[in-house]
Amino acid sequence: MPANTPETRADSWWADRRARPLVLLGLVMVASGLAHVPIWALLGGPWEGPVTWRKPILFGISGGLTAISLGWVWSMLHPRRGDRLLAAATAWALVVEVLLIDLQRWRGVGSHFNRATPLDSLLFDAMGVLIVAVTLVIGDLTLRLLLRRPAVAADMLLAARTGMLLLFISCLLGIWVGIYGETQLQQGLEPTRLGAGGVPKFPHGVVIHAVQWLPALAFGARQAGVVEAVRWRLVALSAAGSMLFLVYAVAQTALGRPRFDVVPATAAVLGVAVACLAAPVAVTAWVWLGRRRSPPPAAARPA
Repeated sequence: MPANTPETRADSWWADRRARPLVLLGLVMVASGLAHVPIWALLGGPWEGPVTWRKPILFGISGGLTAISLGWVWSMLHPRRGDRLLAAATAWALVVEVLLIDLQRWRGVGSHFNRATPLDSLLFDAMGVLIVAVTLVIGDLTLRLLLRRPAVAADMLLAARTGMLLLFISCLLGIWVGIYGETQLQQGLEPTRLGAGGVPKFPHGVVIHAVQWLPALAFGARQAGVVEAVRWRLVALSAAGSMLFLVYAVAQTALGRPRFDVVPATAAVLGVAVACLAAPVAVTAWVWLGRRRSPPPAAARPA
């Protein structure tokens, strides 16, 4: 196994045997999601709604990216007995979840909150079990990452820890969405709405991919030539913005309002969140452009 250093970790983390199945199956899921884009373009249909090509597209891409990120995090951690088996099981759980969603769309029926037939009910329950299992694994990985310090740069470690914590919270919110929707169904109410216009899945999905964009910011800032101390501050600012974005989504949903039908208080939170997310990207781009515009150092003259 490659040495656990920041340099090798950036280049060959996917060689870790725990990461390998997550990366390979993650790429398959991303490819599956992308393959459904031309299918949607050809066959048409709505983007929103219970029966839509949006679900195979987004769940395939999202599930694949999540699997790849879990492989990356696993590669940072000190090996533990059973890790390889658990990593492979997690990868396959995500694959089956995506396959069941794809199956229901190809059958022309809804994949979520669908209990029209015993088969639909069985498939929906199976998806719930798989998500709970993956959430438990994510929680375990998050705790391990928080309790031990891998040999990675401080800014990348902050990005990984914050991203995993937000992923875990997002998964817990996803479980809540399922429980809430079931309760609504039993009462004959709309399972995908809270109050007058709240969208329960909004908080679940709004920062679920922070585990990708925060490390991407750290990596991009490093490539741009930003020093580590400044990179840490940029990642910290973006992490704060991500958390505020989650607070905004929870508040909007709790108020029973659509995603961007803001009130003054939530508008303020959203504005600060956007600023915190945009500023680190702007600083990184400014440093990168500054380096490109700077003339190369003059060649040293021979003595």
